[in-house]
Amino acid sequence: MQRIKFMIKQFLMEPLWFKTLISVTLLSSIIFSSSFFSYNAYYQGVSKLAAAIFFCAYGIKMRRNRRNSAILFTAAIICFYLSILAQYQ
Repeated sequence: MQRIKFMIKQFLMEPLWFKTLISVTLLSSIIFSSSFFSYNAYYQGVSKLAAAIFFCAYGIKMRRNRRNSAILFTAAIICFYLSILAQYQ
């Protein structure tokens, strides 16, 4: 529970542009990956691209911890690749 409180407190101390970027990308990823938009590959691609931006932003933020940063950059690359694949289906 203390770790969650710390993460929330850390998030609230971030600049407004970072909070906006993270919130918008997370919400768009969740909304466009829902079953309501599942019929269109464009929306699925946008969802995965938003997730890639989300992971990349946190990867850049956590670049002092190389292991966590590498995991987040790997997830961003995978999401970006899946986004490209979704556009061509």
